[in-house]
Amino acid sequence: MAETYSNYVDGEWRESATGETVEVYNPANTDDVTGNYQRSSADDAAGAIEAAAAAADEWANTPGTERSAILRGAARRLDDRSEEATELMIREEGKARPEASGEVGRAVNVFYYYAEKARDIGGESKQASATDANLYTVREPMGVAGLVAPWNYPIAIPAWKAAPALASGNSIVLKPAGIAPGTARIIFECLDDAGIPAGVANFVTGPGSEVGTEVVTNDAVDCVSFTGSRSVGETVYDQATDGGKRIQTELGSKNLSVVMPSADVEEAVETVAGGAFGVTGQACTSTDRAIVHESVAEEFTEKLVAYAEDVDVGPGLEGHEMGPQASRDELEGTLEYVEIGRNEGATLETGGTELDGEPYDNGHFVDPAVFSGVESDMRIAQEEVFGPFVGVISVSDFDEAIEVTNDVEFGLSAGICTHDHTEANRFIDEADFGVIKVNEATTGLDLHVPFGGMNASSSETYREQGDAGIDFFTITKTVYENY
Repeated sequence: MAETYSNYVDGEWRESATGETVEVYNPANTDDVTGNYQRSSADDAAGAIEAAAAAADEWANTPGTERSAILRGAARRLDDRSEEATELMIREEGKARPEASGEVGRAVNVFYYYAEKARDIGGESKQASATDANLYTVREPMGVAGLVAPWNYPIAIPAWKAAPALASGNSIVLKPAGIAPGTARIIFECLDDAGIPAGVANFVTGPGSEVGTEVVTNDAVDCVSFTGSRSVGETVYDQATDGGKRIQTELGSKNLSVVMPSADVEEAVETVAGGAFGVTGQACTSTDRAIVHESVAEEFTEKLVAYAEDVDVGPGLEGHEMGPQASRDELEGTLEYVEIGRNEGATLETGGTELDGEPYDNGHFVDPAVFSGVESDMRIAQEEVFGPFVGVISVSDFDEAIEVTNDVEFGLSAGICTHDHTEANRFIDEADFGVIKVNEATTGLDLHVPFGGMNASSSETYREQGDAGIDFFTITKTVYENY
């Protein structure tokens, strides 16, 4: 029988006041229940926020070296449990083993990185306008940070929200995604073992309509960091700003890779396919548009189809290359867009079918889909498809490629495959996206530089990761000292 897990509130593991739990299951085998998690209420979330508020001042006044030691201790403990976290992520979210292992390693590195940042968070000294005076700034934590994380990177995103918030001296309340909360729970177990003071870090599972709404709207929460769908994110933004809170949202996108004639076609196929089919296409930075120059479009499409048909799909625990979609709803969403593409007149070259038989019968598996003949005004070229799906759009020249690139509401990650330096630099200048990749897949991020989108992909307020992560969770005080 699957284990039942509790919330972490005020330094204790507590059951929800509702007395209810929810099963979390393996999307590769729905008979495999990975755990029972609390179906918490708004009152449970309010209790966690109250604990965070009570602990905020003491944690803010804790020397950075002490905060650093705790984060470093949590990172070390998470590293020691990396295999456990990897196995759990494969079972809860469905990732292939190399993807899950890489994500756990990233979470470890995020905590180590911000442990060092905690040691030297400070302000700037400026030349005063008067004599016998000092003029400088200091950074102070915002207070209580409400963090709402998605299911598709169930340990990395909670890590890159929690670590900079804690390093900066904020107390936190994290609501993980309901379908994959387990690896985030491990983070809080590691923080607890590392000696984080009671109330500083809190973890509450439950429905977004109750727990998430309380985290976003409670008056004691000073800032909110949200990653998730555009529709929910826009509601979160309105709720948070109505309450006068600092807000950061990272939402969906419609990412793309441009392929120009100067590129090596086989390398371009590897780049596009890696961005499209990696993590089962369930990344906010996944490639689902390939904008290809007409002179190489036929060759590129043929090779991309061959690549897609060679992808090894199956349960991550059995060593397959691409795992299932994370839920039945996600699978049905991808299948729906395959039908939309057909109805719009695009050509389904391969894939886009639900897989059955062994080992697929009890899971949410689909084979990678490739469409050709896609036009920029089609829904499959405008709306995010959160699955292993890519549509090839043929263009006549570089200017048309830029026009199609920007012909969407979103703007998160955009790439170009080219050996022409002018094309690369024009693309960097002219693509309206927050992340630009040259001869790289649209997925994959370094943790020490800012991450975030433009247009409908983001609130465009603050970036995540790197120094930008500290910026969001701190506020600047300017000091005029006349001595």
